[in-house]
Amino acid sequence: MDRGVKRAVLVWNRRAGKDLCSLNYTIKAMFQRIGAYYYFFPEFGQARRVLWDGRDKDGLRYMDHFPAEVVKSTHANEMKVTLVNGSIFQLIGTDNFDSIVGSNPVGCVFSEYALQDPMAWALLRPILRENGGWAIFDFTPRGRNHAWDLFQTAESRVAAGDPDWFCQRLTVKETKSVSESDIEAERREGMDNDLIEQEYYCSFSGSMQGNYYGRQMEQAEKDGRISTVPYQPELGVHTWWDLGISDAMSVVFTQNAGREVHVIDYFETSGQGLPECAKELQKKPYVYKTHNAPHDIKVRELGTGKSRLETAESLGIKFEVVPDIGLQDGIDATRSFLARCWFDKIKTERLRNALVSYHKTWDEKRKMFSDAPYHDWSSNGADATRMLAVGHKITQSARAQKAERRLVSESDATWMAS
Repeated sequence: MDRGVKRAVLVWNRRAGKDLCSLNYTIKAMFQRIGAYYYFFPEFGQARRVLWDGRDKDGLRYMDHFPAEVVKSTHANEMKVTLVNGSIFQLIGTDNFDSIVGSNPVGCVFSEYALQDPMAWALLRPILRENGGWAIFDFTPRGRNHAWDLFQTAESRVAAGDPDWFCQRLTVKETKSVSESDIEAERREGMDNDLIEQEYYCSFSGSMQGNYYGRQMEQAEKDGRISTVPYQPELGVHTWWDLGISDAMSVVFTQNAGREVHVIDYFETSGQGLPECAKELQKKPYVYKTHNAPHDIKVRELGTGKSRLETAESLGIKFEVVPDIGLQDGIDATRSFLARCWFDKIKTERLRNALVSYHKTWDEKRKMFSDAPYHDWSSNGADATRMLAVGHKITQSARAQKAERRLVSESDATWMAS
């Protein structure tokens, strides 16, 4: 960084000191250039627990790495530190990245970037480009999601001799932060081997522990089903929705080509309602065949007394309702259904990252994953895809039953005639 690197990607094993290193570089940089410095975690609460209230392995509070004599003020509620030279340090959760809109940081750290909503970086990248700022991404792998894409980009830029980039992948073999005997003890105590490969050896391919659809998406990549998937007007387009209230609203766009399901596009928005989404659909050059939404679209809202199903109809969107078969059954249906899907590499990038990132909740007390999904940015695309899998299965079943009834009817008619 002292040589002028603007983008650093650090893929280090668990307990190797990623945050200690990144924090101390940030403190140093705050003396060299006056400005705002943001330190991002996947969630605001995690930022407080890990860095604001946390301690390093020597027992020193992380925030005590700021020399006391240069700290002008601290604000615990905002997790903000102001130095005597005017530089500002603040911890932020990317679960609320809208709070950074309009800001102008000159240095950013994305801690545990593999678990973060990549939209935060998308918003900040042009700002740092314009003001000559820097960004550090430190993480342990979580499958081949957006962090994997960034790691590959960093590796290629370094290989090309780009002086703006730095990339480093360190495992316990290099850092010695955890001994092999400790890892063997973890294995004897029941720690999954994939999780060991992920946490201690920085494996991207062995990191599907706890992920619902990681292996299915990895298989799609191996099969060549992530490529250019063009829109075919003669087939018509089906949309599959996850409807939020204050949360994001997500739409998956598909076409049926025989047994193949072509996922040609994906749209996601936050803080907007059905009218805004209807306008977005109208902007796209698609001929729509069906629109499909979860069963709770029928629920009437207290403010208007109308259901979102009725609101959608007034906007020209006639929804088919996908039945509720239960969350776990829906996840199981999605796992098997993904084998039929082809994804457009460019237009479905965020959706695919969401599917790889969607994971179970970690039970800290029991040291294992629970059956319940963890709700974060990836849930929106995953839920919309679940609507696709469940709705497509039920539609096919209904068609098969209809065809069977028609055959029986035709058989009866032939028998009567004879």
